Amino acid sequence: MREKILELLRQAGGSYLSGEEIAKTLGVSRTAVWKHIRDLKKQGYGIISQSRSGYALREVPDHMIREEIMHGLGTQCIGRDIRCFEQVGSTNTVAKELAETGAPEGTVVVAEQQGAGRGRLERHFFSPYGRGIWFSFILRPEFLPQEAPKCTLMAAVAVAMAMEEFDMKPGIKWPNDILYEGRKIVGILTEMSAEMEQIRHIIIGIGINVNIREDEFPEDIRDRAASLLMVKGAPVPRIAFFQAVLRALDRLYGEVCQSGFAPVMDAWRAYNITLGHDVHVIGVRGGETFDGKAVDIDAEGALLVDTPQGRKRVLAGDVSVRTPEQKQ
Repeated sequence: MREKILELLRQAGGSYLSGEEIAKTLGVSRTAVWKHIRDLKKQGYGIISQSRSGYALREVPDHMIREEIMHGLGTQCIGRDIRCFEQVGSTNTVAKELAETGAPEGTVVVAEQQGAGRGRLERHFFSPYGRGIWFSFILRPEFLPQEAPKCTLMAAVAVAMAMEEFDMKPGIKWPNDILYEGRKIVGILTEMSAEMEQIRHIIIGIGINVNIREDEFPEDIRDRAASLLMVKGAPVPRIAFFQAVLRALDRLYGEVCQSGFAPVMDAWRAYNITLGHDVHVIGVRGGETFDGKAVDIDAEGALLVDTPQGRKRVLAGDVSVRTPEQKQ
């Protein structure tokens, strides 16, 4: 009912709509309308009331509210169901629980705050209340499990596309870090449940630092973290940006399901800031550490690095781009 009332107020375009007219249109009492308006105000909606005129919508909250995210979203898969939370430990954990109990493909879990947000290699991801977009979504693709790592590249490309819509120039460091002046803006974590030849589900978690000031980051990451606010020089509307990301994800995933990952890989190459540069690679779990020049990604999304010992293929690990000063 609240969604229907909001839609009527939106259609009024800021003009007043009487409680009697709303009640008649929706087939409820004026008292019921008043109670729903009261609840909407508590959610942060700027609804003003005027005797004999009724109600008018003046402002919508910058808050992760399902009705606002879905309003005008228009996606086919990603975002068909959206679950909003004030605080969770990790949106990936919640999405995984939902996936294991049958939640459909495209279900999105988004929270205002994460208490135990995780990035790659089990690192903590700073997720303060109301200052970013912390979300995960469920995929149930028909492609083989070995294709799943490329979903990480797809997610990075989707965020990069959204940034371009908001007049920001993104750069992706392999495999999925989106950076600004060498500082990380976006973190992406992909997890999969699968059998030998079939994927049960893929959970992709994305954390986007949106309106966090530089001095609000913890000291231990302040020199390595950035936000869209720092890039743009002004606050970025979270709901609108979130919708842009979801639409990009929906388009890209639809293309992947129809024709494979080749278009995603080409788009990743266009946004990347790794290829053609000298890099330092630190292998995971005590793996090999080496220097070389990043030359391409292969069909599986692995980074190809030319070294004095020959070409090496990097599937997982920490890769840093070396500046001329670091090479001296």
